[in-house]
Amino acid sequence: MNKVQINKAVLAYSGGLDTSIILKWLQDAYSCEVVTFTADIGQGEEVEAARSKAEACGVSSIYIEDLTEDFVRDYVFPMFRANAIYEGEYLLGTSIARPLIARRMIEIAEETGADAVSHGATGKGNDQVRFELGFYALNPDIRIIAPWREWNLISREQMLAYAEKHGIPVEYKCEDTKSPYSMDANLLHISYEGYNLEDPWKEPEESMWRWSISPEAAPEKPEYVELTYQGGDINAINGKDMTPAEVLRRLNELGGSHGIGRIDIVENRYVGMKSRGCYETPGGTIMLKAHRAMESITLDREVAHLKDELMPRYAKMIYNGYWFSPEREMLQQMIDASQAFVNGVVRLKLYKGNVIAVGRKSDNSLFDERLCTFEDDAGAYDQRDAGGFIKLNALRLRLEALAGRKL
Repeated sequence: MNKVQINKAVLAYSGGLDTSIILKWLQDAYSCEVVTFTADIGQGEEVEAARSKAEACGVSSIYIEDLTEDFVRDYVFPMFRANAIYEGEYLLGTSIARPLIARRMIEIAEETGADAVSHGATGKGNDQVRFELGFYALNPDIRIIAPWREWNLISREQMLAYAEKHGIPVEYKCEDTKSPYSMDANLLHISYEGYNLEDPWKEPEESMWRWSISPEAAPEKPEYVELTYQGGDINAINGKDMTPAEVLRRLNELGGSHGIGRIDIVENRYVGMKSRGCYETPGGTIMLKAHRAMESITLDREVAHLKDELMPRYAKMIYNGYWFSPEREMLQQMIDASQAFVNGVVRLKLYKGNVIAVGRKSDNSLFDERLCTFEDDAGAYDQRDAGGFIKLNALRLRLEALAGRKL
């Protein structure tokens, strides 16, 4: 195919085999300068190793940045204010990381004068959509290079041959330690796809999981934890103030040690196919339970119900890559406004894969013990009022019955 002239491209670069091949391929196929960008968003791998690999390929502009605080503060926390969950189970761990990476790549393109950006997402997955919708939203004129949709390296053997031909180092790991799964990780979660998971009937192997012990092997004694909320976000654990990234990191440790946060799902990808994946989201699972408990005493009923009605739409926007869309930003303003009084402390019990809310308190609580008590309410609530309330709400039902209009 005829390629447009590209002078400089910013590549999302991990330093692994795929993006190392992409780096060389960009230099050859487009005869362009490549700027590499490696983001540390808490994936738990050494990112500085990417520097020497990029230098070996002749890259002079190398960006390696720790974005963990930005990731949790500006993306994870806003998403959890909405209690977002996709198709009833998925906490959107991969989805929410893509807009941050896309934003920084566009900023680097502007800083370096690059006229293109490139990523290593395949033509079958959601990430290509998420990255590119983000790119276009932030720079409508940016050129995007998606090698998996252009080149003819369609098998692992062809990629290894390409790497050998061009002297790209390949790290061969011991077969006992090399994971056969396709994995993606950040501070919110780790995902697993491929290998045995391609058969939806096969149970995941226990050895696959990295962040959590099995619920069966979790401690026999529960652990209690108190989370302090301010404006819908956690700012302290057991009374100790923490930054957003410190909060999530600590909750991952707590959840993982009690077998919390594992799911095995078949999800509907935006591109149209079904995909089976397993996810570990220990900290996020705790956060979701705790946030709903905090909202249960601080949110007005109709506000809470409206949030629940809109949440699937919000989650779908993130899953499909529309973080920078006007509709997501509009919803976010509404969600954030609802969090003004979501302040207080939630007490949780962590036990063998379960997160149980056992206490919640707030200076902004709407819970009035006088109204709900089964004892003497000292006149706070006149139970006779309920008769008229019920009769008015039953009016249309009575009219239907009187008219004989039964389906």
